[in-house]
Amino acid sequence: MFSSKILIVFSMHILQPKQTRLKQDEVSKLLVKYNISLAQLPKISKEDPSIFDLNPQLGEVIKIERKTEEGSEDYFRVVV
Repeated sequence: MFSSKILIVFSMHILQPKQTRLKQDEVSKLLVKYNISLAQLPKISKEDPSIFDLNPQLGEVIKIERKTEEGSEDYFRVVV
């Protein structure tokens, strides 16, 4: 019996929203803009397949850009 692993790159899929890692100064501006703390942001698992290629570290903030009929909307998640 043999074992093989298949690597699927979700970020290349046409329906997958664009995801980027925010720099520390961008995170600070985001938290001030919405008057929230890092703990109040929605969470995303470090093992989430959709952010695998970003190689995220704990506590980093991921920006998710989803396309809408009017343009695009940004969503933010903190890596846990």
